[in-house]
Order: sequence, then structure tokens, then C-alpha cells
Amino acid sequence: MFSFLSPHALHFGRGQSAQTAALAKTYGTAVLLVHGSRPSRAQWLVTSCEQSGLSTTTLSCHREPSLPDITEALDHLGDFRPDVIIALGGGSVIDFAKALAALIPCEGEASEYLEVVGNGRPLENAPIPMIALPTTAGTGAEVTKNAVISVPERGIKVSLRDGRMIPQIAIVDAALMEGAPKTVTLAAALDAVTQVIEPYLSVKANPMTDALCVAAIPKGLKSLRDVVEKGTPDAWDNMAWVSTCGGLALANSGLGAVHGFAGVIGGRTNAPHGEICGALLPAVLKSHLGKAEKGTEIYKRLKWVETLCDAQFAPDGPGQGISALARWSKGQGLRGLWEMGLSLEDHADVADAASNASSMKGNPFALTKEERVAILRAAH
Repeated sequence: MFSFLSPHALHFGRGQSAQTAALAKTYGTAVLLVHGSRPSRAQWLVTSCEQSGLSTTTLSCHREPSLPDITEALDHLGDFRPDVIIALGGGSVIDFAKALAALIPCEGEASEYLEVVGNGRPLENAPIPMIALPTTAGTGAEVTKNAVISVPERGIKVSLRDGRMIPQIAIVDAALMEGAPKTVTLAAALDAVTQVIEPYLSVKANPMTDALCVAAIPKGLKSLRDVVEKGTPDAWDNMAWVSTCGGLALANSGLGAVHGFAGVIGGRTNAPHGEICGALLPAVLKSHLGKAEKGTEIYKRLKWVETLCDAQFAPDGPGQGISALARWSKGQGLRGLWEMGLSLEDHADVADAASNASSMKGNPFALTKEERVAILRAAH
């Protein structure tokens, strides 16, 4: 028995973004367009909306959203209540927009609705309808039911979560993703791969998420080199699809230790989420392989993932692919946790804090503190 949540509509493929304004108009005439730090990259959509007769207010998201940023934005918007919110950007922009869509119709402080640091207060009213257009192939935020928010005073990232927060419409157009800096592409692609592997290994996996992950994991690992090293259109199309599959999978089966650690580490270091996941994934997979009993379902799944890593990164060394993936990632510029600002002295505290992360609930194994510290040291 399982449930499966997804957007009302998913438009995938090059050129699909051209219909954004027409789709927005079906919700009304007042639009809030949330974009990244460079307004010029959103000008085409502003123009399209205005030409369609839409009244368009813009708001910029300069970084991964924090509780103070959201509070400031809500104060800035005041009584303005748009008919629809459009998010054009990476996972941070989309999460920022999802948080605003959820909180604009609600009363009370934003912090009250957050997990872990707040009361997890349910949303009293439905979020404002939203259209999401990702410009990175990584987070899958365009199809997920939560917004990840940092709480600087607590040094942690937590979620605002509600099934109604899934955008009504997701438009995944790889043409919007091409041209990103290599560091952004690498981090996002590693996040995309992580987010199809972890739901497949999750204790909450179900037949629908398995179908998505079994199709996406091989394609993600195969496309990783090409999207980072060559940036071919086919590689971008493939990674965009993998990212969306990961978003759908994690929204319906959860994640695991990589993301359990990532929220804590991101809150402490402000390092990019995808980069943290990329550094942790090989260490977590090796830890899992060391704990899995032969013949069990999780062992079979882990060995299949290992075989796929071997095929793409260590074709002449069976069992070496996960380590080879880590070396390749480093060679492409991925930093270790120490370079991201996490010291050895931080490991024990991070291991403690990560044990309470919601993503840990999906991990296929219970990890002792010693095992959690060992994973951090391996990714150091």
C-alpha cells in the first residue's frame, strides 16, 4: 500500500517554457515571478507575461533560502496576494518560491511552520498556485512537496513541508539549464544522481518510486561525465529527466543518510547542497555495503548500484566504481567536507544532529554515532 503525489501537469522537453505565460493566465492576472540573482536571465519571461496581459511583480532570490530571507520577503510583499507564483531558477529559487506560496495565505510567524526548529504547524490554507521552471538539472524541486530553509541562528537546514506545496505545473526545459558554470553543473548533477539512488535504497521505497529510480540511476551515472565534461544537449536532456525522476521519487519515498547529513552540514557551512551530497554519496554507499547482509533485498540493490558505478567509472576494476566516482568528482573540482568548512572537531556534533534529521528515517540501516562519524571522516 502506498500513495504517490505529483504536479497536476508536467511539461518536459525543449521549448516547453514558451507556454509559461499562457499557463499562468489560467490562474488569474496577478503574477509574482521569483528568479535568481541575475534579473536579466528572467527578462524573457517578464516580457512574455506582460505581453500576455499579466501584471508581473518580480522578486530575487540571491542564495539558498533562509528563515530571515523568507520573513523579509513576506514583510516586503505585505498584503499583496498574487493569483499565481512562477519560479524560474535552481532549487534554491524554487524552494524560496514554494515557501512564499505556502506562507503568504497563512497567519503567524514563518518559524512556526518549520520542522525540527518550529512546531511543524500545519498550513491552515492551501498554498498559492505555482509554476516551477528549473534552470539546473539537480534538485528536482519542481516536483517536491517541501522547501529547504536554513536557520542561521541554529546552524541547520530544515523543511517546510506539505503535500499541497508541490507546484501545480512543472516545466522542465533543458534549454534553460545549459551554460551554467561547471561547479554548479557538477554539484547539481551529483545531487540528481544521489536523489535517484537514495529513494531506491530507502525503507520507504514503493513500486512507483522503484520504477522511476531503476530507469533513472543508470541514465544518471552514464550522463554524469558528458554533462560535466562536454555539456552535450543529449546529456543535459538526460540529466534534466533524471533530476525530475529524483524529485518525484524523494517526494514519495524519502531519502537517506546523505541528505540527513547534508541539511546539518549545509546549515553550518553554507556550502552548496549538491556539492555536500556529492562528497558524501561514495562514503555512505561504502558504509551501506559494509553493513548489508548477502542475499537480502538491500544487498542486491546496493550491489546493482555498485555494478553501475563500476561500468561508468571503473570498467576494469569490479568493486572499484564507487571509489572511482569519488576520484573523478574530485578531479572535476568537487571539494571535500574540510574544504567546505567542516573541521574534524565538528564531526561529533554533526553526527549527533544528523541523527534527528527527517531524511535519516528513510535510511536502510540504523547508524551508530561511530558509524556516522566514520562516514564524515571518509568524506572529509
